[in-house]
Amino acid sequence: AAAALSLSPRQERSVRLRRWYELMMENKEELARIITAENGKPLKEAQGEIVYSASFLEWFAEEARRIYGDVIPASAKDRRMLVLKQPVGVAAIITPWNFPSAMITRKVGAALAAGCTVVVKPAEDTPLSALALGELANQAGIPAGVYNVVPCSRQQTAAVGEVLCTDPLVSKISFTGSTATGKILLKHAAGTVKRVSMELGGHAPFIVFDSANVDRAVAGALASKYRNSGQTCVCTNRFLVQKGIHDEFVEKFAKAIEKELHVGNGFDAKTTQGPLINEKAVEKVEKHIKDAVSQGASIVTGGKRHSLGKNFFQPTLLSNVTTKMLCTQEETFGPLAPVIKFETEAEAVAIANAANVGLAGYFYSQDPAQIWRVAEQLEVGMVGVNEGLISSVECPFGGVKESGLGREGSKYGIDEYLEIKYVCLGGL
Repeated sequence: AAAALSLSPRQERSVRLRRWYELMMENKEELARIITAENGKPLKEAQGEIVYSASFLEWFAEEARRIYGDVIPASAKDRRMLVLKQPVGVAAIITPWNFPSAMITRKVGAALAAGCTVVVKPAEDTPLSALALGELANQAGIPAGVYNVVPCSRQQTAAVGEVLCTDPLVSKISFTGSTATGKILLKHAAGTVKRVSMELGGHAPFIVFDSANVDRAVAGALASKYRNSGQTCVCTNRFLVQKGIHDEFVEKFAKAIEKELHVGNGFDAKTTQGPLINEKAVEKVEKHIKDAVSQGASIVTGGKRHSLGKNFFQPTLLSNVTTKMLCTQEETFGPLAPVIKFETEAEAVAIANAANVGLAGYFYSQDPAQIWRVAEQLEVGMVGVNEGLISSVECPFGGVKESGLGREGSKYGIDEYLEIKYVCLGGL
């Protein structure tokens, strides 16, 4: 199947991917309901994910026809030098539960556009979204054996992951998930020197400078922190607010949380905050809050499990937070916003860059010189300036330091699934 797909015309791949996109859009309500049922995110967010997810298939359907090689000026008269781009082969795709559809299409769209075949191992919490995409791939005329799904239990996850990373028939690994798991997969992939893309954990700073428009900063903070109940890898994990506007920001942020966020069943129209994925996730949020309070942090709003019980947790805001607290050293992955007060720009940048990861970073400022300085200095792969939601199919998604390798989406995303071959024609 890999050979058949790599030899098929790019236009054929483009048409099939485009049809897959159209089928996703035609079935977006059902697909969204599957996501809400699987991971609890509010239905409106799930619908947004499906549109975002489908857009990667549309984008790579278009990019499939733009895989250009090169002709290099020859060093000798009797030679011609060419560069060809060819599919890497079988790609193993390992995806997380928080975006059970979009994390698949962002990888698979690029892989299929390049001419690769894929084996998708979805998160054990959310296999149905991957299987639903498989049904639509069949309907779109994508040949059997091109898009493959291997669901497995939590008990089998490590073993299946190891097989995918060590089997010599697999040429490429693309993984989205925790940094700890990414390091294990990298070790496995090293044995056969596989190509790897890693989109790993974040620890996003959100800096609010004195010059910021505070109301806009609050709106951006709300969107960046509490989307999917704080369970995205680009969610803000620590807020750094300059002393001149600190009190105003905290007060307005608390009011916005209490007024605009509604915890409940994801299928309820007014819900903005669904449950966390499992009990372990709730316990981590509790642990971070307890640790912070024990070291002097104040709970401004929230702070405990929601009265709905189970995995529901109150959206929480902490002030008087220091860099010694767990919530500013680890990724919480829950609805917890800790606020650190700072005095100077240099101090804020130093705190932001102290992390060993660097996926997304955000800051609010209306000083043009400061905007350039801070955007260039932040050690992250993606920066939101006066904007809390930055993901876009046209733009490269990925991180630096221990947040990953490679980029997804954009014109760069397809390169992850292509080998460059140099051809020298001599004796001309």
